[in-house]
Amino acid sequence: MKKIINLSFLFLCLLGCNSTDENKPESPTVKAESNAPFMVAGKTVQVINTAENTDLRLTSTANKTFAKASQPLESEVSVFVNPNKIFQTFMGIGGAITDASAIVFDAMPKEKQEEFLKAYYSKDEGIGYTLLRTHIHSCDFSKGSYTYVSDEDKELKTFNIDPDRELRIPLIKKATAMAGGKLPLYVSPWSPPAFMKTNKNMLQGGSLLPEYFDAWALYYAKFIKAYEAEGMPIWGLTIQNEPMATQRWESCIYTAEQERDFLKNHLGPTLEKEGLGDKKIIVWDHNRDLIVNRANTIFDDPEASKYAWGIGFHWYETWTGGEPMFTNLDNVKESYPDKNLVFTEGCNESFDAKKYQYWPNAERYGRSMINDFNQGTVAWTDWNVLLDETGGPNHVKNLCFAPIHGDTKSGELIYTPSYYYIGHFSKYVRPNAKRVSTVSSRSTLLSTSFLNENGIMATVVMNPTDEKISYKLYVGTQAIQEEILPHAMQTLLY
Repeated sequence: MKKIINLSFLFLCLLGCNSTDENKPESPTVKAESNAPFMVAGKTVQVINTAENTDLRLTSTANKTFAKASQPLESEVSVFVNPNKIFQTFMGIGGAITDASAIVFDAMPKEKQEEFLKAYYSKDEGIGYTLLRTHIHSCDFSKGSYTYVSDEDKELKTFNIDPDRELRIPLIKKATAMAGGKLPLYVSPWSPPAFMKTNKNMLQGGSLLPEYFDAWALYYAKFIKAYEAEGMPIWGLTIQNEPMATQRWESCIYTAEQERDFLKNHLGPTLEKEGLGDKKIIVWDHNRDLIVNRANTIFDDPEASKYAWGIGFHWYETWTGGEPMFTNLDNVKESYPDKNLVFTEGCNESFDAKKYQYWPNAERYGRSMINDFNQGTVAWTDWNVLLDETGGPNHVKNLCFAPIHGDTKSGELIYTPSYYYIGHFSKYVRPNAKRVSTVSSRSTLLSTSFLNENGIMATVVMNPTDEKISYKLYVGTQAIQEEILPHAMQTLLY
C-alpha cells in the first residue's frame, strides 16, 4: 500500500515537472476557431503515457517530429486525424461530490485534503477537472435517507439545506476554489420525499403522485436558489437519476411518457416562473440501452423538447451481459442534432480492496470515454470523486470503486489506474475544445482527438491488448512513428 501511495504522489509531482518549456509541444500556426489549415509539418509531438506493469503514470516519454508521409500500407497500423472535419464542442470532465465523498474528505489529514484537491482540480498539479455533479438531498452514498423538508410538508415551508452545510457544501466550495473559482455544477435527485410517492418510501422505486407534481417541481427551484444563495451557481439539472430502476436505495420510476409530461407541464414551467429558465435540463440520466426510446418520446414532443437541453446516460447496461451500446448514442445524435449528450454517471461496482490496481477498471473508463466522445458526447462525469477503504460509506452497502480512495485508518490516499486514464482526457482536453475526426485502421487501437482553443491538438490512443503496437499517427500528409505498450493509454500533444 505504502509503495502505491508514494508512487502516486511522485507522479502527481511529475505532472508539473513534465510541463517544462523544453517539453511543451510547439504551438500550431492556427487557433481552434480559425478557418486556416491546421499545419503540423516540422512540429513537435509530446507523447504522454500511462501503462500497466510500469511506473508510467501520465508521464512524458518522448518528443517526435512530424515529417512528410507516404501512402499508408495495409500492413501498418495507422491513426488518421483530419483537422478539416470538426464536430461537437467539448464542455468538461468531472465527478460527483456526494455525501460519502465529503465524509471521507473530512476524515483525512489536512495535508491529504490539500493533495486530494490538487489531484483532481488543479490543471498544473493534477488532472484539472472542469465539471461537478451533486445530489439533491440523500442518495445511496449518504449515511442515511433525508430530505430538506419536514414530513408531510406539502407546501415546502420548512425547506432548508442544513444537512448539506456541514460537509458537502464546504467541499464543493474548496473544489471550486482549487479549480480557479469556476466549476460548472449540475444536480440530480434520487427520490422525492416519501410522502410524495406511491410507495410512501424514498427507497425501492415507487412513483411521484400526481397531486405532488407541482410541489416536487418547486422543490428543485428551492434547491437551486438555496445553493446559489451560498455562492454556488447551478448550471443545470437532471430530472431523475435512473428513472427506470427500482433500487434498494433512493429511487423513483418515470416511464418515458411520465417524464415527458412532468417536464413540459410542471418542471419546465415552474423553473421559468421562478426565474430559473436558463438552467439546462437533462432528461433520462440512465443507461444507453433505453436512451433512444426516451429521446424519441420526449424530443418528438415540441412542448417538452423546448425545455430539454440534452440527454444524460450511464454505462451500467452491461449488468445483464453484452457490450456497451455506444451506437445508441449515435442514433440519438443523428436524430436530434440540437440536443446534447452528457455522460452523467459511471463507476466500477463490487468493491474489493485487493483490486485497487485492477487495470480492466481503468480500461472501462478509457473505452467508454473514447467511444462516448466519438458519438458526440459533450461532457463526461464520473461518480464519487472519493470513497473510503470499504468502497463507501453507503447506507445500503452498494459499495463501489472511485478513482481515488481515502484510507481513513491510515490517512493515505490511494490512486487507482482509473484516475490516470481519466486524466489523459481531463488534463489535456479543455473546455471549448472541438472534437476532430479521428479513426484507427485496426480495432486493436481506440482513438479520439480534440483541438483546444489555444491551438494544441490532443489525440488520445488506447491499447487494451496484451501486445505492444507500433503505429503511425497521420495528420494530413504528415506523420510520426510511435509505439504504445500493452494495456496503455497515450495522449499526444501537437
